[in-house]
Amino acid sequence: MALKVKPGGKVLGIILILGGIYAGKIFWWDKRPQAAKASTEIGKVSLPDAPEASLSGNAAKLGFPSPEDAANGGTKVSWKIMAWNSQFPLMYANGGARTTKGSLVDKANMQIEIVRQDDCNKSIADMVKFAQDYKSNPNTTGVFASFMGDGMPMFFAALAKELEPLGPEYQPIAFYSMGKSYGEDKLMGPAEWKADPKSALGKTVACVLRDGDMNILVKWAGDNGLRVNPDETSFDRNAINLIAANDFLDAANKYIAGYSESRKLIENGKKIAKDTTVGVDGVATWTPGDVNIAQKKGGLINIATTREYAAQMPNITITIKKFANDHRTDIENLIVALAQAGDQVRSFNDAKQFAADVSAKVYNEQDGAYWLKYYNGGEEKDAQGVNVHLGGSMAYNLADAANMFGLGDDKLDRYRIVYGTFGDILVKMYPELVPAYPVYNKVVDKSFLASVVSNHPELLAGSAIREKYAEEITSEVSSRSVQVQFETGSSVIRPESYAALDDILKSAVVAEGLKLGIYGHTDNVGNDAANVKLSNARAESVKAYLRDKGLSAARLESKGYGASRPEADNGTAEGRARNRRVQIVLGN
Repeated sequence: MALKVKPGGKVLGIILILGGIYAGKIFWWDKRPQAAKASTEIGKVSLPDAPEASLSGNAAKLGFPSPEDAANGGTKVSWKIMAWNSQFPLMYANGGARTTKGSLVDKANMQIEIVRQDDCNKSIADMVKFAQDYKSNPNTTGVFASFMGDGMPMFFAALAKELEPLGPEYQPIAFYSMGKSYGEDKLMGPAEWKADPKSALGKTVACVLRDGDMNILVKWAGDNGLRVNPDETSFDRNAINLIAANDFLDAANKYIAGYSESRKLIENGKKIAKDTTVGVDGVATWTPGDVNIAQKKGGLINIATTREYAAQMPNITITIKKFANDHRTDIENLIVALAQAGDQVRSFNDAKQFAADVSAKVYNEQDGAYWLKYYNGGEEKDAQGVNVHLGGSMAYNLADAANMFGLGDDKLDRYRIVYGTFGDILVKMYPELVPAYPVYNKVVDKSFLASVVSNHPELLAGSAIREKYAEEITSEVSSRSVQVQFETGSSVIRPESYAALDDILKSAVVAEGLKLGIYGHTDNVGNDAANVKLSNARAESVKAYLRDKGLSAARLESKGYGASRPEADNGTAEGRARNRRVQIVLGN
């Protein structure tokens, strides 16, 4: 017969059981090695080809608008933007924080209020609320938002999920790019990282997680064969570790303030009970974050920036699909206004100053001289007397926007490559959080821009941005070896290597500000002269492949070194195999 336990005995039993569980947790469970999230091998990633272009010949300079608010009765839009100098065309076109009389936006019969909003999550929430309101009231004020192009896979994934209940017509779409970061977004770190990228292993970088500036870090790491630890609660000596920041200014402030935190150590791929304290070694940020670092503390230099990764970070503007389609004429007229503004900013210094003055009013920070200085970008000494390049953005004209979306002469859709490159990295680093991201063609609608390009050829008279490349690479930003398969004793590339070469192409597209070096190497089997000749021919074959895919000849250099630069022991079969390689260098 079963014995009944008295209530008091039950309570005592429960207490003993819970005590045992707690003791087990403290003395065994918490101290056991825990599986750590694997540091991510990013792999080599690339970007596309697109400096300051201007109108040629008898450029028509436009007059400045009145400071008085416009009252044209046209379509109303609230435009959410970060403090970012790539938006100079919008500042010029709008005439002020609100559309002013005689401005290009006024002539487009629109009324736009530009709102500074550095928190991208708030912009996403505003877009969701707008879609909900617009579905029930088509007279609702429209909402646009502008984001860093390489971060859009994350933003689109979040937005698409939130908007799914409203139906396909209420999904987000991107329709234009008014400019790009051209140096101000960057990875800053100790000088030794520049000399030897492997010295960044076991160090930390403060950044906004899964944000555009973090992408500069992961691209630089991938191009140099370095792993990145995606878990901000652990520390891996064999990877670059991330310290989460609330926004790009907080990332800089953590370095300036000497911030530190406790982390679980990773050993043999597992988190262990032992803790370590880490500080901030490097920062991924943009202006004015980089300016604050230089002026308030110093000691960091630019490791990689969007001046080198020049196609990585276009300014991408989005809205809701149905609003765009319902206001197609407005959207196209707006693109015309922004394209004209881009040409004015690129062609005339006082137009650029006007845009900077509007920026100061919109951002409610500093003055026009400040924003103009860091739009142009330039070198100055930091608090420790070290020269560092700060700032740098670029306004787009119509030709630049067309080139970004594959509507230019070369038909190379640079933004497709950027979007896919960083979307794939996001999924690779955070598969649980972002298992997938929206397909490019569903979230990028080029029809508005294509219509303007077709109907306004006069706006294409402004020359597009063209990089100038050195005759020879003298400074490396990244270097990585690739095993390209050739026919035996030949420079003919085997088809199974095409995918690896296409990845190199993508990397070069993203890093359009850098020259691409292709260097052939062999093992030590055979005659030295023959090896040099073969390695040179193989490097030339890779160069020809990339040139045929659309890279300009001015960007490419190739050399063959034979067996003179081994990276492994030629005394073993494995070592000889590693030495038969093509080295890809991005530099200037």
